[in-house]
Amino acid sequence: MSGDSGSAEDIRVREDQVAGRFEILVDDVVAGFADYQDAPGTGTAPGVRTFPHTVVATEFGGRGLAGRMIGEALQQTRDKGLRVNPTCSFVARYIEKHPDSADLA
Repeated sequence: MSGDSGSAEDIRVREDQVAGRFEILVDDVVAGFADYQDAPGTGTAPGVRTFPHTVVATEFGGRGLAGRMIGEALQQTRDKGLRVNPTCSFVARYIEKHPDSADLA
């Protein structure tokens, strides 16, 4: 049997610095986003990135896309030397469930 129904989707995460958010794209369609705001550090204290809001469109729900997006967002945040203020309940739960991210909060 042949057909394209089994073809893999192209899923990727990108940062939109102008909009202040991370986006997850499925076949180049924005399926969800996580807003953030950065506050500069003071002295030797690192800056803080606050994640207030995470959204995945209903038609893309239940596929683990939000977790994938937040995982990448937290890794990029770590790479920039920032701490995390997870005011979004989804981000807070992600950090609780992934001990390797706990050092960011």
